[in-house]
Amino acid sequence: MRPRRLMRLVRRWLLLLAVLALLVGGALFALDHVGFGYDRDTASLDGAELGVQVKPDAGVTNIALFGVDAENDGARRADCIMVLSVDGRAGRLKLVSLMRDSRVEVAGHGETKLNHAYSYGGPALMIRTINETFDLDIEHYAQVDFSQMANLIGALGGVTIDVKENEIKELNKFIGEYCRAAGAEECPVEQAGPQLLNGIQAMSYGRIRKGGTGDDWGRVERQSVILEAMFDRVKSLSAGELVRRAPSLLKYVTTDLSLRRIASLALGAFRNGTPSIEHARIPADGMWDYGGSHNQYIVFDLDQAADMLHAYLYEDVPLTKPAA
Repeated sequence: MRPRRLMRLVRRWLLLLAVLALLVGGALFALDHVGFGYDRDTASLDGAELGVQVKPDAGVTNIALFGVDAENDGARRADCIMVLSVDGRAGRLKLVSLMRDSRVEVAGHGETKLNHAYSYGGPALMIRTINETFDLDIEHYAQVDFSQMANLIGALGGVTIDVKENEIKELNKFIGEYCRAAGAEECPVEQAGPQLLNGIQAMSYGRIRKGGTGDDWGRVERQSVILEAMFDRVKSLSAGELVRRAPSLLKYVTTDLSLRRIASLALGAFRNGTPSIEHARIPADGMWDYGGSHNQYIVFDLDQAADMLHAYLYEDVPLTKPAA
């Protein structure tokens, strides 16, 4: 199996890393442990046109999250696209998955798939496309290269996942290749039910989409399951343990956010104690169709989606199909 294919599944889970950056970064800053390393990108967004729209609520900060991969031609593509919304007044975190095959308008490139914006113009053009499509105010991003995602999950001590019977075959399909590539013993998942998955097993779980397991839509849901499991794992760690593990977790994150800004966002997220993570998706169930000459696009009413997304992020209205 080609390395690109091996990594593609893992690239979907960058969401958790941004949350870890908030949690661990806040703990580090508060404890004055600022000597850890992460990739601070001060150039990608410098002077860029981000298409920022009017901010409807100053208490909410929206951050773009990208999971990136490299294709055979060397171009970087955003294989996973999400918005992390931090409500600093209510102490709430929300994650919204944006389907990468959504048909949108990309400045200078016409109508195409949402994830193409990244390969055309990196984080800046992707943020501009999201802002202009959904009328948002994103000015920052966090990015994860998922080639090391198994190591990240391993650094957390694994995650507990309820594996379904119909998922086992697909989950185990490439575990042997992953293990050999990592120089590890083979570790197939042998039974269904709640269980602790190591990094390679969790990575394989996150790639499942065939064999009657829900295609890309099911895979997005499994990504959210892994995210929540990782967040639960982080919440179970003490501040000291977060500090100890921070170097092995955050060194894979690239972001334009400063440590001070990360700490500020973390303080807002924890205003009312440890927050839960809500996860939603655009387009919502029952509000999309396939389109294009080869059904290559996910097509939906972008204006309606923007209105729904605003209501969800700023008014806490559930992101579901309106009643007829």
